[in-house]
Amino acid sequence: MNDTLVTLVGNAATGVEFRETASGAMARFRFAVTPRRWDREKQLWADGHTSFYTVRAWRALAWNLSGSVSVGEPLVVHGRLKVREEEREGQHRTFVDIEAVAVGHDLTRGTAAFRRLVRAEQAPAARAEHADSVSTERQEAVTVLASAS
Repeated sequence: MNDTLVTLVGNAATGVEFRETASGAMARFRFAVTPRRWDREKQLWADGHTSFYTVRAWRALAWNLSGSVSVGEPLVVHGRLKVREEEREGQHRTFVDIEAVAVGHDLTRGTAAFRRLVRAEQAPAARAEHADSVSTERQEAVTVLASAS
């Protein structure tokens, strides 16, 4: 298969939307990538045009995204580039999606604490509790890191 693999560095522009589908867990969020260039004349960094992508993830990656990523966080996304063209209300539009293979926090801009999850087959109620506990653990870790700095 001739997939186009890309690696993008940017920020989560929206929260992660998680849902169960007939084919398994799925997560989706919008991702913003803004290039920065050094302006020699002004002697300062200047932001370029921001590009937005819809990132989709499946199965275990979807679960882990739902408990690990919040709006504004710096991320590195690696996955398959998908370009869709649609006509809506007489307007021709192009959408660029990334089917994620791997997503991680950009450690050039902060720290993270990795926790390996041991996953047995869970019932839907147990999955919801898991997502809540991961979110609580994450918030506690952020509080500890913030108080340490």
